[in-house]
Amino acid sequence: MPLLASTPVDQMRTPYSRRWWALLVLCLSLLIIVMANTALIVAAPDMTRDLGLDSSGLQWVIDAYTVPYAALMLLLGAIGDKYSRRGALVAGLVVFAAGAVTGSLVDSTGAVITARAVMGVGAAVIMPATLSLLVATFPREERARAITAWTATSGLGVAFGPLIAGWLLEDHAWGSTFLINVPIALAAIVGAFVLVPPSRARDMGRIDVVGGLLSIVAVGALVYAIIEGPHFGWGTGPVAAAVLAGLGIVGFVLRELRHPHPVLDVRKFRDRAFSGSTIAVLMFFLGTFGALYYITQHLQFVLGYSPLETGVRMLPLAAGVCVAAAVTGRLTPLLGMRTTVVTGMAVGTVGVLFLTRIDAGSTYGDFLAPFVLLGFAVGLSVAPCTDTIMGSFPEDQLGVGGGVNDTALELGGSLGIAILGSLLATSYRDNLTDAVGTALPPEPLDAARDSIGGALAVAGELAHNPQATPAQAQGLVSAAHAAFSDAIATTSLVGGIIMAAGTMIVLALLPGRKHTGTRDAASGADRATTPVA
Repeated sequence: MPLLASTPVDQMRTPYSRRWWALLVLCLSLLIIVMANTALIVAAPDMTRDLGLDSSGLQWVIDAYTVPYAALMLLLGAIGDKYSRRGALVAGLVVFAAGAVTGSLVDSTGAVITARAVMGVGAAVIMPATLSLLVATFPREERARAITAWTATSGLGVAFGPLIAGWLLEDHAWGSTFLINVPIALAAIVGAFVLVPPSRARDMGRIDVVGGLLSIVAVGALVYAIIEGPHFGWGTGPVAAAVLAGLGIVGFVLRELRHPHPVLDVRKFRDRAFSGSTIAVLMFFLGTFGALYYITQHLQFVLGYSPLETGVRMLPLAAGVCVAAAVTGRLTPLLGMRTTVVTGMAVGTVGVLFLTRIDAGSTYGDFLAPFVLLGFAVGLSVAPCTDTIMGSFPEDQLGVGGGVNDTALELGGSLGIAILGSLLATSYRDNLTDAVGTALPPEPLDAARDSIGGALAVAGELAHNPQATPAQAQGLVSAAHAAFSDAIATTSLVGGIIMAAGTMIVLALLPGRKHTGTRDAASGADRATTPVA
């Protein structure tokens, strides 16, 4: 057995013998991408205090990762297809690890945002490479199981990120949470050379660079507008970004319709299975990321759990993903893709709507069912959608297929955090204003209305102010807890309605019959039939 995997998988006459070990490397690579965000969620309170972040600064610490990640995936996936998918994976891991090390060492808001942006660039290379290598390495009959394992890894990342970050924060500063990903990235780099076979497209032709740049402009500007507009107001910047995104989308579509070798053949969206699956992925992560954004804040700021305790209490979400992922491979062929996906979306919708019951007296037990239901929804349905999306692309466009799937995922997450996070902030601000009134001077009142973390900081200052009474500090804490809990209930109602509407759209789009997708395999046409109803 050779030390390094050197024979291109595209030239192998039989399935690659170490493909399941290669899958482990691909899943490790995915794991760090997910943990980069979930670990930050529990580290955010410490970062807010140490760096003096306001709501805008915290939002950009989070989203500096998101913008390049979402914008670059399509073009970088195509580049990986043409030159080397394994090379793209390794390069992405190196860039990601460098950004993580930098983030652990810096101590200013601007430097942290820059480090997160570098990590986002690395993630944009890694994510489509993992899917394209998976599909290239596994024969069709094993691909669904491999994608299911890939999906379940997301659930593990959701759990392990907060858990490991919380453990580190018990004795170390927030910078240590960036280092979680470094040893995993190094192990994945070694594993990529030893276990993952090289792969690239054959006879792909020249990359449509102009189309790729238009996709970057369109997606990047769209994500920027989604982040800035709802949270910070539709001023000149967000409006200009929205217009630029619209122009970029129109230009990209027109370019790709006329180009002989487009980065993405936009005609694929005429396929109901493809478009329905893409929308389903987007809607899943809109609801899941949006809900996690405020649930973790409630666990820490209202229920008073430490970062480690918060991470432990998120384990049911990961358990739900893993359990559902284990059964979806059997349920999908039995029930059909449409039934499985729509059922998963309906379960996720119920999970979000359960959060409308949250109030100031809620305990962790009130979050347990939503955690399990959201995890079960993702595990049940994302793998069939990803399999359908990837099955819509020929062998020379697997990186592009991964880019489409992952862009939908990231856009959904951005929309969830931006829309639901904006609604949460507005509802919280209005609730707290009604409760506190003129009991605070203007400056402390503004800080308390900005976020629940700001309100608790003001309460802490009042507790140490000899001119204030203990009742004033405790009154502000109680008012902030109630305002935030009520805001969660209101936001979850809107989130549940959005997810219910998305479920109906996906139900209408996914064809109610067997869908046959054709893939141009290396050795000829590989026709794959996936039951959809």
